[in-house]
Amino acid sequence: MQNLENTQYFKVDSEPEEGARLVLSTVYEALTEKGYNPVNQIVGYIMSGDPTYITSHKNARSMIMKVERDELVEELLKEYIRNKGWH
Repeated sequence: MQNLENTQYFKVDSEPEEGARLVLSTVYEALTEKGYNPVNQIVGYIMSGDPTYITSHKNARSMIMKVERDELVEELLKEYIRNKGWH
């Protein structure tokens, strides 16, 4: 049985600068060029793991599948926190 009294720690190893950030940038650009709403498509992929949410234009689908979804979420959250000035 899991102890719900303690907080568990989740640690993701740091990716190189060109990891998740570059992939997200490329995927965002490819989705935009193809006329998709990149936010909706990326969220769909992160939530479901279904790569068909991502276009194959500019090799975006292949690129995003090489990055773990938790790493994508971590990168998005870090950038959000930076932009909010919380960090």
